[in-house]
Amino acid sequence: MAEMRLIDAVRQAMYEEMQRDERVLVLGEDVGLKGGVFGATDGFYAEFGEARVLDTPLAESLIVGVAVGMAANGLVPIAEIQFSDFIHPAFNQIVSEAARMRYRSNGAFGCPITIRAPYGGGVEVHGGLYHSQSIEAFYAHVPGLKVVTPYTPYDAKGLLKAAIRDPDPVLFLEHKRLYRSARGEVPDDDYLVPIGPAVVRRQGTTLSVFAYGQMLHETLQAGSQVAEEGIDAEVVDLRTLRPLDTETILASVRKTSKAMIVYEDNRFMGFGAEVAALIAEEAFDALDGPIVRVAGPEVPAVPYSDPLAAAFMPTAAKIADAMRRLAAY
Repeated sequence: MAEMRLIDAVRQAMYEEMQRDERVLVLGEDVGLKGGVFGATDGFYAEFGEARVLDTPLAESLIVGVAVGMAANGLVPIAEIQFSDFIHPAFNQIVSEAARMRYRSNGAFGCPITIRAPYGGGVEVHGGLYHSQSIEAFYAHVPGLKVVTPYTPYDAKGLLKAAIRDPDPVLFLEHKRLYRSARGEVPDDDYLVPIGPAVVRRQGTTLSVFAYGQMLHETLQAGSQVAEEGIDAEVVDLRTLRPLDTETILASVRKTSKAMIVYEDNRFMGFGAEVAALIAEEAFDALDGPIVRVAGPEVPAVPYSDPLAAAFMPTAAKIADAMRRLAAY
C-alpha cells in the first residue's frame, strides 16, 4: 500500500495496464512529450515510445474516431480529452459509433475504448466558461456507454483498470479539484473495482444523500457538520452513473425515508433528476418528505470570478442547510 493522490492513481492504473497488455495505448493532446496537462501520462513517452503514446491534433472528433478505429482492429486505446468541456465535437463518434457498436453488430463485437476527461469547476480551478463544465448528464443518457466518476484514489485506480479491460466503451470522468486534493491508500498490486456498484461512505438513519466526485467530498463534510446537531445522514457514493446501482439507492431510501441528491451541474435536467425520478417511481411509499436536489444554478458555466464561482458551487454549508430543512420536514 502507498498513499497517493488521485492523479497518481490514474497514472499508475494506465501504466500498469500498458505494461500488462501491449495492445493498450494512449492518445490525446499533449499526452506525449509533455506528459499531459495534469501529468497523467508523465514519463509514458520515454517508457513506451511514440507508437503507444500518440500526440494528436486539437481535434476531439479525431481523437475518439481514431480510437474507435483502433479498437475495431484489435487495439485497446485510452483516449484523453484534455478538458471535458471540449468533448462535444466527438459527440457523434461517442454516441453513434462507440456506444452502438455492440448493438449494431448484434453482439458480435464491442468497442473497447476508454475516454478519460477531466471535468468540474470551483474557486480553486479558475476554469471559467470553457474549463469548468460538468458533462455527465449528456452521456449517461446513452445506452451502450458506461459513465464512471471516482472519488478516492483507490477507486480511481481500480475503476480505470476495469474500464480499460471492459469490452465496451467507458467514459471515465475525473474531477479536476480531486486530482491533488484527494489522497488515500492504494495497493501496489493489481486489483479491479467493478463498474456499477455504488458504495455507502457514511452510514445513517435520518436521510439519504447521493453524490459523486467532488460533491461527495462536500456532502461528507456537510454530514459531519449536521451530525453534531443530531442529524444522521447516510451518504452514498454513486461512483458509476451508467449503469446506475438502483438497488443500493432504493435500499438506502427505504432505510431513511428521505432522499437528497447533490451534483455540481446545472440543476435542470442534471443527472440528479434521473435519481430523483427513480426514487419517486420505485420508493414512493417509503418517502417521508420531498426529494431534494442541491445543484448548480441555471447559468451557462461556473464563472471565472472567485465570488461568483463560490456562489455557483454547491458547498458543504449549502448542503448542510438543505439537510437540516429535509430532516425537519
